[in-house]
Amino acid sequence: MNDLITHNRKLNKTKVALVILMAILLILIVITIIKIVNAYKIGRSVNDYNLWINKINEENEIKEEKDKQKYAPLSEEELTNINNIYKHQDNKRVFLTFDDGPSTSVTPYILDLLKQENIKATFFVLGTKVEANPNLVKREFEEGHYIANHGYSHRYDDIYASTQNVLDEYNKTNELIKKAIGNNNYNSLVFRFPGGSSGGKYHDVKQQAKELLKQNGIASLDWNALTNDAAGANTKEKIMENFYNTIQNKTSIVILMHDAQDKILTYECLPEIISYLRNNGYEFKNLYDVIGR
Repeated sequence: MNDLITHNRKLNKTKVALVILMAILLILIVITIIKIVNAYKIGRSVNDYNLWINKINEENEIKEEKDKQKYAPLSEEELTNINNIYKHQDNKRVFLTFDDGPSTSVTPYILDLLKQENIKATFFVLGTKVEANPNLVKREFEEGHYIANHGYSHRYDDIYASTQNVLDEYNKTNELIKKAIGNNNYNSLVFRFPGGSSGGKYHDVKQQAKELLKQNGIASLDWNALTNDAAGANTKEKIMENFYNTIQNKTSIVILMHDAQDKILTYECLPEIISYLRNNGYEFKNLYDVIGR
């Protein structure tokens, strides 16, 4: 009898051991399955993440390439479009252009007014002023105005010492604009010679420089109307008189004004200038519209 009891106890222990062993095996199987499933999920997530990153990189590359094309040197057709800017138009148009800025005392007021009137202008910025007021250049750019190039120094004896000096001043200012607006691809593409692109003591250098700029896909642009706000017109009456006198019988107007530190009268005259042009059927444009990019 005792032998039977002992035998049964051994059988029970064996059964318990088998149950425990099977439970352990089951747990190990479950753990293994969970690891396999998690590994699959992680692998899938990593794959999805990599696909997402690749997609973003491709989109950024496409955007970068488009940005480079947008600021590539001007083509012959685009250079011609700039050169023909003054030609008669069936639909009257006007380009408000401002030189020698930006300045903290004038430019913000002009920008506020242009924003209020929903007008996009062209700013021929000066390199020294870009250095001093990069945030204003950034604001001009972000609000849709065209940032063109007026050289760095505005010192005639420096900039016109040689044709290469003209290009160097353009490039120096262009680099400062890039830094100010945070776009390394930016190219201002259009240069305005301080004092205009012809006449005077440096006429021959200017003509040679115009050709050098053209070879680099850079246009030059003067004006066909002006307020003389930087050439002796020191009252609102004189500014407006010059404006009215110089826009007569023109259907495509490029008007020269200034947003330098001491040109608050230009801002004060601007509402009347805008009102007159709008009431007489002129559409406001900037150089983006001419270049066509």
